[in-house]
Amino acid sequence: MEDFSTGDSKKLKIIGRKIMKNIFENQELWFITGSQHLYGDKVLKEVEENSKKIAEGLSAVEEIPVKIKFKNVVTTAEEIRKVVLEANRDDNCIGIITWMHTFSPAKMWIAGLKAMQKPLLHLHTQFNKNIPWDEIDMNFMNTNQAAHGGREYGFMVSRMRKNRKVIAGHWQDKEVQLRIGIWARAAAAWADAQGGKFVRFGDNMRNVAVTEGDKVEAQMKFGYEVHYYGIGDLVKYINDVAQEEVEDLIEIYKQEYNVQKSLLEGEDKQALKESARIEIGLRNFLEDGNFKGFTTNFEDLHGMKQLPGLAVQRLMGEGYGFGGEGDWKTAALVRAMKVMGYGLEGGTSFMEFYTYHLDPKDTKVLGAHMLEICESIAHGKANLEIHPLGIGGKGDPARLVFDVDSGPAVNATVIDMGNRFRMIVNEVQVEKAENEMPELPVARVFWKPEPTLQKAVESWIYAGGAHHTGFSKAVTIDHLRDFAEIADIEFLAIDDKTEVNEFKKELKWNDIYYKMK
Repeated sequence: MEDFSTGDSKKLKIIGRKIMKNIFENQELWFITGSQHLYGDKVLKEVEENSKKIAEGLSAVEEIPVKIKFKNVVTTAEEIRKVVLEANRDDNCIGIITWMHTFSPAKMWIAGLKAMQKPLLHLHTQFNKNIPWDEIDMNFMNTNQAAHGGREYGFMVSRMRKNRKVIAGHWQDKEVQLRIGIWARAAAAWADAQGGKFVRFGDNMRNVAVTEGDKVEAQMKFGYEVHYYGIGDLVKYINDVAQEEVEDLIEIYKQEYNVQKSLLEGEDKQALKESARIEIGLRNFLEDGNFKGFTTNFEDLHGMKQLPGLAVQRLMGEGYGFGGEGDWKTAALVRAMKVMGYGLEGGTSFMEFYTYHLDPKDTKVLGAHMLEICESIAHGKANLEIHPLGIGGKGDPARLVFDVDSGPAVNATVIDMGNRFRMIVNEVQVEKAENEMPELPVARVFWKPEPTLQKAVESWIYAGGAHHTGFSKAVTIDHLRDFAEIADIEFLAIDDKTEVNEFKKELKWNDIYYKMK
């Protein structure tokens, strides 16, 4: 058993370290209500008042992380197009919620829908929950006809082949509010990707196929940019780090982790200093370049003394996306999942399928990586340890070692199929390790895939799923499905209902669809 220091109670601040900011703080969903002048000014005034109450009510819901801002009751094509163009220009607007309080002739929505660049949610609701049995008359019917107007509007959106989310039910129902909240988080992740920048330090791991992809097509489809920098550009930042900053950061390590004593007092002290230096230099590089994520490659470390391990774990904990071996698609996915999961319990990390436990009575997967598993998914206080690393040809790196608590989670991957991007998501159940693993020097997590290991793995492989994933105990399959629909990419779910033969049929149907699209 290693000897660890647990630090003292002194609280220190790392110069330059930032916890992931509240991405939702200034974001808004614009609430736009469709109607027409047929019913007169009195009805339109009632429509506006009810719309404001719904927007205010939804804004107050804890599960909806952004403000819902009532904008307009629109009654003409010109009004619709004008407010849509305004939304397109407003960076704080991450999406549009439309509601048809009355009937709203859908031809007047054509120009606005054609111009719309923000994610769209069609809320199919009505202001009142119940029919007023003793008072209902034709005036009430004309004013409260979402059942009528929503279908007219829905036809036009479908006719124009425009992606959107449809949520039906009363706006005060908890399930409706939860679904709006999930979609809002996906819309926030989409907004975060627009113009986002990711940096590749070096190239992809040689001869690996699945981590490759079309970066130009990715920028067109997802909105983010992928930039290449030679490892020497990062080394310069690392070499510029002051010794005082290194010492301050090591004090933070002592506070936050159970630190192996040889890293503080023994022969490994210099290795920990180098890990801290790498972290500070890497953070400074990312901040100066306004990057939201990054990749590394153990084959491309010229000028570095270690493969970044601890630095990557901690930077992911601050909200950066990461992909190993140059895997920029996974780095972007991890960032999107961190945005979607902001403020939720559970955490999100880069992950890799590593090995199996194939006892027929208890099949499961062991997920890990050489070093780079995010501390946000750790169960309890992590151990900060040093161990040899058999690849990369560099010095032994420090890393956080921990287990992950039991509970539901997801594994997600995005792959380039040549004519489209495909997202695959598997729901899993995390289980605590049954035995100690004293010789395994990395963070690790065990999970049972849904519906079974056999069906999940076969489906994943048939779909071409990567060995790298975004793993999350905060984000659900519904968040990722909404994100994929906003991005207009293929989405495949592997859950408790998956049957392999039916899944293979879905793959073939999708191939036909995307060849015709």
